[in-house]
Amino acid sequence: MKKEIIATDKAPQAIGTYSQAVKCGNTVYMSGQIPLIPETMELVDGGIAAQIRRVFDNLQAVANAAGGGLQDTAKLNVFLVDLAHFPVVNEVMAEYFTQPYPARAAVGVAALPKGAQVEVDAVLELG
Repeated sequence: MKKEIIATDKAPQAIGTYSQAVKCGNTVYMSGQIPLIPETMELVDGGIAAQIRRVFDNLQAVANAAGGGLQDTAKLNVFLVDLAHFPVVNEVMAEYFTQPYPARAAVGVAALPKGAQVEVDAVLELG
C-alpha cells in the first residue's frame, strides 16, 4: 500500500525524524502534537486547558491537511505529565468532539518535549 506524507504549515513542524502524519489508504496516522504555536514553535501561554486546546487545534490542522477532520478520529492517545489533569482533557474534548466519541487511552508520563504538559496523537479513518 502506498504511503502519503501529510504536512501543513498550520500545525507545528516536526522537531525530529518523523512526519506530521502518514496516510495509508483511508487511514491517517497522526504524530503526537504538543501545545506549540505553529508560527513561533513556542509553547502556548496559559494553563493546562490552553495547552490541551492548542494540541487539538494542531491535530485539527493536520487532519484537515489529510482531507478530514477531528470527527474522523477513531483513536486518541493522550499523554499527561500530571494525570490529575485528566478531567480537563474531558472538558476540552467536549469542545472538539461529539458522540460517538473516539476510542482513547490516557497515559501518565514523566516528561514531554519542550516542557509541555500534554501530548496527543490520533488515528483517523477517512471516507
